[in-house]
Amino acid sequence: MVKRDARALSPEALEELRRRAVAAVESGSSQAQVAHLLGVSRKTVGAWVRAYRRGGESALRPRPRGRRPGDQLALTPAQQAAMIKAIVAGAPDQYGLAHRLWNRQALVDLVHREHRVLLTPGTSGQYLARWGLVDEAYLKTMKQAQVTAVVPRRSRLFGEDQEWIPGADVLWLAWTRPHAPGPESTRRNLMTGFRDYFGDVHVLQVISTRGVVFFLARVGQFTPMQVERFVDALLGQFGSPLNLVVCRWPPQCGEILRSRPARHAGKVATRSVAD
Repeated sequence: MVKRDARALSPEALEELRRRAVAAVESGSSQAQVAHLLGVSRKTVGAWVRAYRRGGESALRPRPRGRRPGDQLALTPAQQAAMIKAIVAGAPDQYGLAHRLWNRQALVDLVHREHRVLLTPGTSGQYLARWGLVDEAYLKTMKQAQVTAVVPRRSRLFGEDQEWIPGADVLWLAWTRPHAPGPESTRRNLMTGFRDYFGDVHVLQVISTRGVVFFLARVGQFTPMQVERFVDALLGQFGSPLNLVVCRWPPQCGEILRSRPARHAGKVATRSVAD
């Protein structure tokens, strides 16, 4: 039988596996038999049984899984809160960074300057996902759907589609509200209490054909002027006309898409797949 890696199980599944193993051994089965039956090593079963005999039921319950010893790149909760507040308060160039829009590298640069902690871009992306500011998985799903010049129409909330600009960069655009009010949680921490800490945060984000995400965040809805500035920053970032596929957008803000500034004519085209 192929041995399973108990470390890959969820805490709940691991607790259930421990209980089954201990119950079987305490009922008279050998550790080797139980290990074979459950697909784990005999050494693992032995460790569970010894822990149970020393500590009782509490030894079988899952323990918090922390960072690996020696990991020097993690931010403390206070440092994370400071970074979220900075992101929500303004664009990276307002902090003297060489970025007009937030992305993984912009966060890396800010963290290093403010806290002398050097993150990798991958770790930076993990923090952005954990904080709920960037929905990279959703954007990648929309991009991988290979939406091209012919986009199926779901509604007319956002005005008529524009002619695709030949040779322009294609970006998938979403306006999200990652921490909208929901069911109350009995657990209170930085993430479950996000709105209490940081307010009603809204995010404008895009993903490029290369999978790079750029975004801005603020407390409260974006104004038409702020959306225009976001698009202006994208034009500056890519240095070329843009074809925007609108994946997610609040219906009550559809007028912002319908009222396009004259300076974007011939430079920006939009097509919507948003509900």
